[in-house]
Amino acid sequence: MRLEGKKVIALVSDDFEDLELWYPVLRLREEAADVHLVGEKDKHEYIGKYGVPVTSDYSFGQINADDYDAILVPGGWAPDKLRRYPEVLEMIRKMNAEKKPIGQICHAGWVLISAGILDGKNVTSTPGIKDDMTNAGATWFDEAVIVDGHIVSSRRPPDLPEYVKVFADVLAES
Repeated sequence: MRLEGKKVIALVSDDFEDLELWYPVLRLREEAADVHLVGEKDKHEYIGKYGVPVTSDYSFGQINADDYDAILVPGGWAPDKLRRYPEVLEMIRKMNAEKKPIGQICHAGWVLISAGILDGKNVTSTPGIKDDMTNAGATWFDEAVIVDGHIVSSRRPPDLPEYVKVFADVLAES
């Protein structure tokens, strides 16, 4: 239970990639992390790309990033929605400034781009947003997982086992 006492924000919005949200949430909870699902509204049901629902624990405005040790951003089309909320961008910037683990997979890089934190970073993502990542100043790699300090990035669902293991390692060491 190496993550006991660790608190993690898992951002959620409609059209999240089902596996990219649920797999990390369940794995981190298995290691005793306290993972809170956070969306625009609290106690709201969001539906994933493939129809799997999730109910948020809290709204963006009900939490304080200072109370958390890490943040996860799922992929799918949810990141295009999440990056439009100033509260989300502020959470990402705060976590980045404090060097707290930030996990992003697939299209989640859009949120980090909009938060303005990728300049000079090594990352990966779905190849579909490679140009977006590099235009934001990052160096992009076509690898399952890239760790650059506290930022852990991954490409797509087949990379989930390696991504979540590495994210949990970074969180355990933080």
